[in-house]
Amino acid sequence: MVASADLIESFLEMMSAERGAARNTIDAYRRDLESYMSFVERSGNSALGVDRVLIADFLGYLDDQGLSAASAARHMSSVRQFHKFLCAEDVRVDDPSRIIPIPKAARVLPKILSIAEVDVLLARAEQEANEQGRKEQEHAACATSKAFEVSALRLFVLLELLYATGMRVSELVELTRASVRRDASYLTITGKGKRQRVVPFTDKSRDVLMAWLKVTPKGFFLVPSAGAAGHISRQVFARDLKSLAVRAGIPSIRISPHVLRHAFASHLLQGGADLRIVQTLLGHADISTTQIYTHVLDERLRELVEDNHPLND
Repeated sequence: MVASADLIESFLEMMSAERGAARNTIDAYRRDLESYMSFVERSGNSALGVDRVLIADFLGYLDDQGLSAASAARHMSSVRQFHKFLCAEDVRVDDPSRIIPIPKAARVLPKILSIAEVDVLLARAEQEANEQGRKEQEHAACATSKAFEVSALRLFVLLELLYATGMRVSELVELTRASVRRDASYLTITGKGKRQRVVPFTDKSRDVLMAWLKVTPKGFFLVPSAGAAGHISRQVFARDLKSLAVRAGIPSIRISPHVLRHAFASHLLQGGADLRIVQTLLGHADISTTQIYTHVLDERLRELVEDNHPLND
């Protein structure tokens, strides 16, 4: 009998090699399936002997553990993908997860910052980058000052690119120098499933990016790091972003890279952008994912009616 751990590894290898799943996606699948198989084995069973009743019991177990409907739905999605794989590989002849309903998560509106708050955040990042740049000119022989200057400019360029393009934080930190198009007006972003999209960004962001390219050593990644990955980590950027928010007078609990991605999409829609265009820019494979932002469109339509309908005179 094939061990459960080996089956999980085979599934993850398939997801990576054939479907181009990102590292974070693979890690999430691994956690979900290890939890699932641990439950199955505690019940005295194996992946080959699971039936619909046991999977339903697993859902009940997740509920008892206090997991939200969204988390339970993610676990069930992993379980379904896993059992489909077992059938495709002829490890099993049936799929016991096929008719198990996935819990429906309540719709949660994305947290965003206002345009004014983003302006304050960007202004603070620019101020700090300029201040450290001046210190570097005054103390050219001081290596510490140089490190501070690069750190401040690094945060500024990352923030500018994130809000200008709405890319995922994993896409941001893994940008390569080659992703900057020749005229530096577009970025080639590699998203989920290794799908690439070309996204324009603003003149201001391009100027900040050009300043960054002048002070950082040439290498593979746009924002290199001495760490094993070769680029700045998501955690370091998120930490620096929260610290910047506090210095700008914005509570750190309200800020994260994902909040800025939401702000990018919401602010575009508020300005009149088409939902399909926003879908393309965000790299969503399905328009249904982008439709979480329709509350912005609903509000905009309400304001248009109130401002322009003759009965409101």
